[in-house]
Amino acid sequence: MGEESSKWFKIAIEASRRYGGKIMVLPKVPVRSLQDFSIWYTPGVAAVSREISADIDKSFEYTWRWNAIAVLTDGSRVLGLGNVGPEAAMPVMEGKSLLFKYLGGVDAVPLPIRAKSQDDIINVAKAIEPAFGGINLEDIESPKCFYVLDKLREELRIAVWHDDQQGTAGAILAGLINAFKIVGKKLEDSTIAFIGAGASNIAAARILIKYGVKPGNIILVDSKGILHPEREDMDKLMLTNPWKYELAIKTNAERRKGGIKEALVGVDAVVAASVQGPGVIKKEWVRAMNKDPIVFALANPIPEIWPWEAKEAGAKVVATGRSDFPNQVNNSLVFPGVFRGALDARVKTITDEMIIAAAQEIANFVGDKLSEDKILPTMEEWDFYPRVAAAVAVKASEQGVARRSLTWKDEYNMAKEIIANARLMIETLYGKGLIKDLLSDLA
Repeated sequence: MGEESSKWFKIAIEASRRYGGKIMVLPKVPVRSLQDFSIWYTPGVAAVSREISADIDKSFEYTWRWNAIAVLTDGSRVLGLGNVGPEAAMPVMEGKSLLFKYLGGVDAVPLPIRAKSQDDIINVAKAIEPAFGGINLEDIESPKCFYVLDKLREELRIAVWHDDQQGTAGAILAGLINAFKIVGKKLEDSTIAFIGAGASNIAAARILIKYGVKPGNIILVDSKGILHPEREDMDKLMLTNPWKYELAIKTNAERRKGGIKEALVGVDAVVAASVQGPGVIKKEWVRAMNKDPIVFALANPIPEIWPWEAKEAGAKVVATGRSDFPNQVNNSLVFPGVFRGALDARVKTITDEMIIAAAQEIANFVGDKLSEDKILPTMEEWDFYPRVAAAVAVKASEQGVARRSLTWKDEYNMAKEIIANARLMIETLYGKGLIKDLLSDLA
């Protein structure tokens, strides 16, 4: 593991030096002669500006805003590296923007900012709203990220999303829907332990409750143990992390106390997004779970328990965050399709119901391929992204948050064409030598 990571680290550094970043800006209109600038710029552009001034929603028709988002971060919690700052966050935001374009056909702008407080982030997001159809919050530390997301969802009239929360929650829900099909149990009536109470697991618990899981059947464990109302730090938690506090009050109907060991006794599934293993979850604790337990060990690069150890302990379905093991739970399955549908419908917000619709569509896509080692699609099976987009767009219309109403079929066809064109554009530029192969000697 160490040697493999070291190899990719060296290649990434050299490749980044050679390319000078991962993305660029290209025109999308023809320039046949200088006269064309009379259309794209002055004098013709003045008429477009007057139209938008009279009706700002026309900015979604006449400008790139309909397909543009900002990938916004303060660099306070980058890829497990911690608070490395906005400049060091830029390579990650560039990579995210590349994924947005290739998987979702979305024009994403990496935007690391120097922000001293959560209100600074909110003010920047509000200031740039006129330029974008959506904002993807990325790599912002907890609990700051909860406040920022909730506030921006209230105050902005475009799609706002925090991928570490909503994206991961959507992927977890999709995986659990199919995992519970495998074991023949009903997700809504099952008991689930969450190991780790950061952004992803708090968001996942909230989405599962919205989906229909009984709050009392959920148990959360943070670094201090199981959350319950009698814990001595509840008063402090109410002030410093009201999102975790709310779950401490409404979950864990049995009022269990203790740690991970006690949380796993008799539960149907465990979702761990905590510290790297192995050994965070022990085999004997998995044996103490209910029959045919489900184990999601999502820490990267080393899961809380190795998949084979979980299987040896009786786990029926095991998922990790890694692509080299079966059942990768990754937010890259979620955000490209969600934003494609949200942007095409010109949404004013992204609701929890839209996330649930996306998760259900992802789960349904697996279809007759469903097995213990195949509960989710992979990014290579890209046809599920336009399906997710269609589900999101339809749900947005149903909830009255779409500026443009779309049928499932219309959005599916449109999203599929947009994503296919984005992939073709990249492949064509590479084939023509305009994206140069500077990596062949590094593999």
